[in-house]
Amino acid sequence: MMITFNVQNTEMPSIDQPKVVRWIERVAATFNLKVGDINYIFVDDERILELNREFVGHDYYTDHIGFDYSEGSRIAGDIYISLDTVRTNAEKFNATYDRELHRVIIHGILHLCGIKDKEPGEREEMEAEENKALEILDE
Repeated sequence: MMITFNVQNTEMPSIDQPKVVRWIERVAATFNLKVGDINYIFVDDERILELNREFVGHDYYTDHIGFDYSEGSRIAGDIYISLDTVRTNAEKFNATYDRELHRVIIHGILHLCGIKDKEPGEREEMEAEENKALEILDE
């Protein structure tokens, strides 16, 4: 089982991949879950728009799209992250690019762990879980 980092139409962001892998494993463990195969694919806005149109039926940019292949207590999936939208959102939310990128990285994992963010009250739970996870990264 492994976590991989890939790119399409963009350059690999500067992240400490071994540290991020350990972080993801620790966050999953807080939900009593193990990490299976997780593929991060960093893309540009045009690719995320294509994915949104093809798989989600949305005609707009998002910071990520996830495909969940989890089974039982092992999380797995493909997580596409638009680095263009991460950069835009970092400016919009007055956050550093690195912090926003890590937030989106763990957001995808939290979805695989079963945290939702579409219904009333769920967004607040997701934000609380993101903040807890970011604290683990900072330890």
